Amino acid sequence: MRKHPIPDYRALPLTREDRRDLRSNHAGEHGAVAIYRGMLAVTRDPELTRFSRRHLLAESRHLKFFRRFLPADGKSRLLPIWWLAGWLLGAGSALSGPRAAYTTIAAVERFVEDHYNRQIVSMRGRSGLDELVAILRRFCADEIHHRDDALASIPAGDSWLARTWGLVVDSGSRVGVAIARRI
Repeated sequence: MRKHPIPDYRALPLTREDRRDLRSNHAGEHGAVAIYRGMLAVTRDPELTRFSRRHLLAESRHLKFFRRFLPADGKSRLLPIWWLAGWLLGAGSALSGPRAAYTTIAAVERFVEDHYNRQIVSMRGRSGLDELVAILRRFCADEIHHRDDALASIPAGDSWLARTWGLVVDSGSRVGVAIARRI
C-alpha cells in the first residue's frame, strides 16, 4: 500500500471553506472508524465481520492521514461526540441485522462521495493543491468501493423501511458535517 505524502497544511493556499471541509473530513473519518468498531462489537454475522474489518482498515488510514495533516486548531472539538454517534450508529444497525448495517454503510458512503467530490471540484486546478486533491481522490475512491461493496451485500429487493433509513442516515450525515465544519 502506497503511503500518502503529508503536505504542509499551513503552507497550502486553503480558503476558509477548504479548512472547514477538511475539519469535517477528519470528524467524518473519526466517526467512520467508530461505525465499524461499533458493528464489530455487536455482530455475530461472519460476513458482516469480514466486511467491517476490511473497510475499517481503509477508514483507519484516512483517519491517520487527517490526524497527522491537520494542526490541533484545525480539528473538530467534538471528536468524542462523533465517536459516540458513529459507534452507536454502527452497533445499532448491526444489531438490527446485516441488511440494516449494509444499508447504513451505503447511505453514509453515498453522502461521503458527494462531500469529497464537491471538495475535489472546488480545489482542482488551484495552484499548490494538486497533492491534496490527489489524496482526496484516493480517499473518495475508497469510499465508493465501500458503498458498492455494501450495496452488493444487501439482499435483493428494496423496502420502504430501507429507503427511509437511508434518508435518516443521509440527513444525520449532513447535520454532522454542518456542525463539524464550524466546531
